[in-house]
Amino acid sequence: MGVPRGRRAKTGLVVGWLALVPVAAAGQAAPEASQGAAAAEGRVIDRVVAVIGNQVLTLSELEFETRVALVQRGGVRAAEARLDEQTLRGALELAINQRLLVAGADRLQAFAAERSEVEARLKVFRERFEDETALLAFLARHDADLEQLFAVLERGVRAERILDSRCRLRAQVSEAETRRYWEEHKAALGGPYESVREALKEKLIRERYSQLAKEEFAQVRAGAKVRRVAPFAREALP
Repeated sequence: MGVPRGRRAKTGLVVGWLALVPVAAAGQAAPEASQGAAAAEGRVIDRVVAVIGNQVLTLSELEFETRVALVQRGGVRAAEARLDEQTLRGALELAINQRLLVAGADRLQAFAAERSEVEARLKVFRERFEDETALLAFLARHDADLEQLFAVLERGVRAERILDSRCRLRAQVSEAETRRYWEEHKAALGGPYESVREALKEKLIRERYSQLAKEEFAQVRAGAKVRRVAPFAREALP
């Protein structure tokens, strides 16, 4: 099933509160988020969470992207749970990082996502659900459609490609570094070096990549204009 052309328009009026990070598990609703969209003159009112450069991120967009991330991690049931402030703050940091990376690539007309790669990501996402009806029901509950889902997945693919281009090579770990780490921790690791070599090397690469990614995000944010609008968004991550 392809991605339909045209986006279903959201009913509503956007108002603000005027002002590679992980998504936490969903829990109780955040005080602000739990109020959801309020009715006004028969229309749904959305709220601005943050302004990232010249992009406005609304609460409904953030909540949808959070739930998409939860589904991608295999938590279809968790994706329907109420979202707490910690979860939304973590998702907001991810949303900010992705948008800044992609905006920078757009200015250079670089790192376009291959449609086949995004469709493969969409296929995996579909498989998290019992059937197509369940997927469409999930989208309908969040006033979204397949095109909006495709756009979220595409941005994620592009952000990952950009980050990989900057971090993957630098994250590589040499044989000497791997062995040195094993020598320093072999009492805890157990077993001969060869039996843990591959897993240990992957661990060290992940850790180095994570640190490099944090540095890249910090650099991207240094020159960016990001304004957190929602009260929960203005609080620092723990």
